[in-house]
Amino acid sequence: MNNIKAEFTEIYNANITRPGAAQFLEFLNAGDFFTAPASTRYHGSYEGGLAVHSVNVYKCLTDYLERERTREVYKMEYSEESVAIVALLHDVCKIDTYKKSTRNVKNEATGVWEKVPCYNFEDNLPYGHGEKSVYMISGFMRLTREEAMAIRWHMGFSGIEDKNTIGSALEKYPLAFALTVADMEATYFLEGEN
Repeated sequence: MNNIKAEFTEIYNANITRPGAAQFLEFLNAGDFFTAPASTRYHGSYEGGLAVHSVNVYKCLTDYLERERTREVYKMEYSEESVAIVALLHDVCKIDTYKKSTRNVKNEATGVWEKVPCYNFEDNLPYGHGEKSVYMISGFMRLTREEAMAIRWHMGFSGIEDKNTIGSALEKYPLAFALTVADMEATYFLEGEN
């Protein structure tokens, strides 16, 4: 876990320098960002999984935006700061929402029910997913419209919103589409169910 915290912090400090960035990193360190899982039962459902996922998304987004075909289609480049902000911070809404617990699972070998550790989701600020991350970051530093839209819509079509609205957002804000791709690549191909 210490290695991922160091890697996250190095990427963050090297790229995110706008006013409020240092205070937001202090906020991340004061909460459970570096010990929280990324989910309760799926990708990154282990201690430190949220930070691992965030770094994975950063790497996937950086790779995606460097592809020649991507640059041809997007016809724009994003600053290293914007890329780091949207990738590293897209899921800060998960801070302090996962609580350690146990659940009963049947041991297939013995047929005996056993208590296993798990996480329960308890959101004390039910503000949505992407919009909550935007809200939390905005309390510390100003986001560009493109950054805010990327974070807000990073769930893409796996979100519960109207599909026309999602499609419109992804079309108007290419960084949102790119972040969605990077998030899915990290979630389903790098992390999977572990």
